[in-house]
Amino acid sequence: METKIVYFAEPGKRNTDEVLRLARLRAEELGIKTILVASTTGDTALKATEVFKGARVVVVSHFTGMMEPNTQEFSEENRQKVLSAGVPLLTATHTFSGLGRAMRKKFKMYLFEEVVANTLRMFGQGMKVVCEITLMAADAGLVRTDEDIIVIGGTGRGADTAVVLRPVNSEDFFDLKVKEILCKPLL
Repeated sequence: METKIVYFAEPGKRNTDEVLRLARLRAEELGIKTILVASTTGDTALKATEVFKGARVVVVSHFTGMMEPNTQEFSEENRQKVLSAGVPLLTATHTFSGLGRAMRKKFKMYLFEEVVANTLRMFGQGMKVVCEITLMAADAGLVRTDEDIIVIGGTGRGADTAVVLRPVNSEDFFDLKVKEILCKPLL
């Protein structure tokens, strides 16, 4: 079997529209009905909601306090638009941080979760994001573990990575397999 991977010259939000287009095409080709999207401020979530009309879109945002205590980066305006479109929005502690990040910040030691995150970043920040949000969404019951989905993530803001995978719960992390890389940055 031969498929195409699109590589972007640089990471970041400049690739968002093309990532969504490529993901939409592949979803149609494979008959995939669930699209999982990472979104920090809600801008990517809103675009995905438009591009994937007719599909089931699920959005995962940063947890409150990630960048600054008591601060949620996903704007309230975008949150209301996403929710009013009937799109589930998960805001939860990231699987690859949480207590592991607390240990690093307090005691300057890395635990398993952050080692996994840094290993996945070898393939790009977006690849870490797509794996992480998949575990989060599966654990929350927002995606099924018995059907393939398309997962979209990125580096910083916007989207620059899309994959096809079969979700697993976090306790089954080592059974997670990325089936296809649709696009990602070169670096």
